[in-house]
Amino acid sequence: MITAVHTLIYSDDAPATRAFLRDVLQWPYVSDEVPEGDPEWLIFRTGPSEVGVHPTTGRDATSRASRHHSISLMCDDLDATMADLASRGAQFATDPVEESFGRLVFMKVPGADDIMLYEPQHAVAYALEG
Repeated sequence: MITAVHTLIYSDDAPATRAFLRDVLQWPYVSDEVPEGDPEWLIFRTGPSEVGVHPTTGRDATSRASRHHSISLMCDDLDATMADLASRGAQFATDPVEESFGRLVFMKVPGADDIMLYEPQHAVAYALEG
C-alpha cells in the first residue's frame, strides 16, 4: 500500500536548502540519523499533496517540454503568502503572473532551483477524502 509521496530537492548547498525549508517555510521535520561528520539530515512534512501529469507536447507544434518532475507549492492567497514568507526572508525570482491555472510566482531556494508558488484557479484534489 502506498502511504505517501516523498519529494526530493537536489541542492548544491543542502544545509542552506534545509534551513530555508525549516526556517522560512516553517515545515515540521524529523531528523534522521546520518554518518558521523555529515550535516543533519532533515525530512520535512509538506502537508496535503496531489500529483498532476502534464504532456510534453502542447496543442500546437511549437509547444514542447522535456520530460521532468517539478515541485509547486499551493496557497489560498498569493499576496498574503508572499508577504508572510518575505517577512521570514523569502526572496522571489519573478513578479506574480496570471496563468490559465492560477496566479503564480517563483520563489528562490538557497542552493536549489526556484520553486513555483501559486494560488490555483482549478479544481484541487488534495482535500479529497480517502
